Amino acid sequence: MSRFAVEHVKRVRSVVQDRIATDQLETGNRITRSWIRCLHDYQLDPGTSAEPEVVAPVELQERQARLADVQAVAKVEMANLYQQLAGSGYAIMLTDREGVLLNYFGDPAFTHAASKTGLAQGAVWSERVQGTNGMGTCLVERRPITVHRDEHYLSRNIGLSCAAAPIFDHEGELVGVLDASGESRLAQQHTLALVCMSVQMIENRVFLHQFRHDYILRFHNRPEFVGTLHEGAIALSLEGKVLAASRGALFQLGFARPDEIVGRDIGELFNVTFPGLLDSSVRRAFHPVPIFEVRNSARFFAVVYQPVAGNGVRRPPRSLPCASLGSACALDTMHFGDPVMAAHVATARRIAERNVSTMLLGETGTGKEVFARAMHQSGPRAGWPFVAINCASIPESLIESELFGYRSGAFTGASKDGQRGKLLQANGGTLFLDEIGDMPFTLQARLLRVLEEREVVPLGGEAPVKLDIRLISATHCDLDKKIAAGEFREDLYYRLQGVTLRLPPLRERADRRALIAHLAAQECDEGSVVELDDALLSALDRLRWPGNVRQLRHLLRSMIALRESDCLGLHNLPPEYRFESGAALPAPALALVAASGSPLPVHGTPGKAPDLALSALESAEREVLLQALERHAWNMSGVARELNISRNTLYRKLGRLNIEHPDKKLFH
Repeated sequence: MSRFAVEHVKRVRSVVQDRIATDQLETGNRITRSWIRCLHDYQLDPGTSAEPEVVAPVELQERQARLADVQAVAKVEMANLYQQLAGSGYAIMLTDREGVLLNYFGDPAFTHAASKTGLAQGAVWSERVQGTNGMGTCLVERRPITVHRDEHYLSRNIGLSCAAAPIFDHEGELVGVLDASGESRLAQQHTLALVCMSVQMIENRVFLHQFRHDYILRFHNRPEFVGTLHEGAIALSLEGKVLAASRGALFQLGFARPDEIVGRDIGELFNVTFPGLLDSSVRRAFHPVPIFEVRNSARFFAVVYQPVAGNGVRRPPRSLPCASLGSACALDTMHFGDPVMAAHVATARRIAERNVSTMLLGETGTGKEVFARAMHQSGPRAGWPFVAINCASIPESLIESELFGYRSGAFTGASKDGQRGKLLQANGGTLFLDEIGDMPFTLQARLLRVLEEREVVPLGGEAPVKLDIRLISATHCDLDKKIAAGEFREDLYYRLQGVTLRLPPLRERADRRALIAHLAAQECDEGSVVELDDALLSALDRLRWPGNVRQLRHLLRSMIALRESDCLGLHNLPPEYRFESGAALPAPALALVAASGSPLPVHGTPGKAPDLALSALESAEREVLLQALERHAWNMSGVARELNISRNTLYRKLGRLNIEHPDKKLFH
């Protein structure tokens, strides 16, 4: 035994004997209390040289089988955590409730410590067997803990630094521990934080999987956190009774135990009815809606997902009246009789259960991201993340780290804790790559390799992480032309092009009037109903809508917000829209428009008179761009930074709005 080990044994015995002599067995910090248990209750020798205890292979398999659901989720999160800590000498371990080590991700730099201390599958790391340690003491204390080097009870473990957090099931029962152990000489507090975040993700995903055949309410007091590890989740029966609640749900609602909430009607917790909440979720295309907690009137944002049927698709059971649900599927809200959109929805349904890459084509504003989100929410991955990234809005220098993530210190300015990229954030769910045609050419090869191998290596990392994602991409570009010009990889194009759907612009949709009414209902506040009279509907139906559904939604949102009554008419339409639709033009002007068969021209402005007539919205956008160009002396980089768009997007806008430099055609 080394001198340090001998001194450690003396110190442990001295601390414990002092506590026993002064009758202070229940006082002190968690480490001291653990040492007392080890010597006083377990009669464990701190200097023991006995071989670590290991269960038989058959028993190990039985224990792993009992935690199959937890292990399936934990393996993904352990791999992610290992990747974040790779190179720092840590190993990631999962134990069951008795402290038996079930799974292990080891850093090569940690093999020496592992061989000395028995960090291997089947090893027993309970406090009774291994003394004070991260896994065993966490099981006793039932809360996260760090045990650093000489805080360990056994002298053979004093070279370890452990960070562990308990994993609980939906009934509040302790099922295991996630632990990160290494030979770090400094106590890494951020390591414990990462472990706790991983545990939270494991608990959430296990909960969503176990109750996938029931309704699940997911909520948070900030809408952007719904669908993340910080959300609360409540499983509900067909009648709206609480079946179970996640730890996050109990914490946010101020309950200490699951039995305080299980069996209660959802209306006893929030100021909503179950059918009303279902209808709001579907009507808002599964975007979180505001609800209020009954006891304290605290505001939350929530969405309810339907049960997963036997084929893996989330849908309401037949016993639930459709009238209380509105639409049974998010894809149902994508069309209201337009034959092209109806065919696209039918195709999306057929591929819902298959991992087929989908390409969405269409003009800006046609609802490509909304359609992609509806595909995600209508498929078997609905309970997993939907991650969207706009390839045109992220600077070229950052898009690689955004997609693939990076390890700590991978480049100058990198976060000290590293970052999980969008690909890893979407693991298990759907990744939506918008404006894929604007992805830098050099990055396309790496994306292709990731899609082929289904694994990703973050910047500065070494070990690959397996990926399970559904990929949906979208663009308004003509990718065939980009391929011919050498701006887009042909092999990547064919990898993305499993199924291609071209969304029609709003002006070509046969269901415009019904879509306008549907979007108006979506933009209403909860509980209010706003009607559009026939004259207003006809005027909106006649507009050209260059901004497509996005432009329509923004107009309806403004009109509803500024309304003085719940019946909207032509008087609610902004003047520029009334002018374009012909709704407010005098009779001579209307006759002139009818005779010419063309829209009214928009007067030119400095920069070049437009060759084609622009709508009121396009004309206003053109004026804003020209003002920005003048401010920056036609410097494209400066204008792009001010408008927070890429140079490629700016050039496209200039072309669409017929803007040229007044003196030269060379932009800089």
